[in-house]
Amino acid sequence: MTRHMAFEALHNFRDLGGYRTQDGRTVRWGRLYRSDSLAKLQGADWDRFLALKVGTVIDLRYPWEIAAKGRVPDSDGFEYVNLSVEHRPYDQAEIDLGVDPWRFLADRYAEVALDGAAELRQALDVIASGTSPQVFHCASGKDRTGLLAGLVLALLGVSEDDIAADFALTEHATPHLIAEWKKANPARTLKWPGYGRAPEQVMRLFLADLTATYGSVHDYTVKHLGADETLISRLRTQLLDT
Repeated sequence: MTRHMAFEALHNFRDLGGYRTQDGRTVRWGRLYRSDSLAKLQGADWDRFLALKVGTVIDLRYPWEIAAKGRVPDSDGFEYVNLSVEHRPYDQAEIDLGVDPWRFLADRYAEVALDGAAELRQALDVIASGTSPQVFHCASGKDRTGLLAGLVLALLGVSEDDIAADFALTEHATPHLIAEWKKANPARTLKWPGYGRAPEQVMRLFLADLTATYGSVHDYTVKHLGADETLISRLRTQLLDT
């Protein structure tokens, strides 16, 4: 099976299938995808996307990002849901060179995990309720998307090593993310050399922070997001091979 899906304008569209869980099961292929912004879909890319038979698109961006950059084209074939999980915007191009960059990003993820409880809980519920392929995305498919992917995979019982490795696959898209930023910001200078990077350490720090604060990702989901065991069970039923 193919993890990286080939598109012309999308550079970070991946299948979350194939990972083994602690109980020996496997995440289903062709069931849940993560991506950079689907607003870029057109032409042959749009045809490739429709061929995946996606039933739900979850857009994790701010409404003002959608207003400025657009959203996935309308289609009768799927449901579109906007869940803006991040509540404190920041500019990665301007990150202070004097701070630990990966600690900085992990701290921003912690903010999303704290502030975006309602939206993250709803995203999990949407994913657990779906019976057809789904995709969730933000702008670059790295931070907000990476956070939600990490939560889902952890709740399914995927190992931290595999979760961190999946997060780091975004590094393949880094040159494209930098090029897109420069094209969109011709009058600005990209000051932070780590822009577009997704090293495993960021995800490992984030998961460690959740564990230190709540006991585990599972306990975070129950205690802070307000999810119950039924939702987690439905998530596993929908996404894991029997």
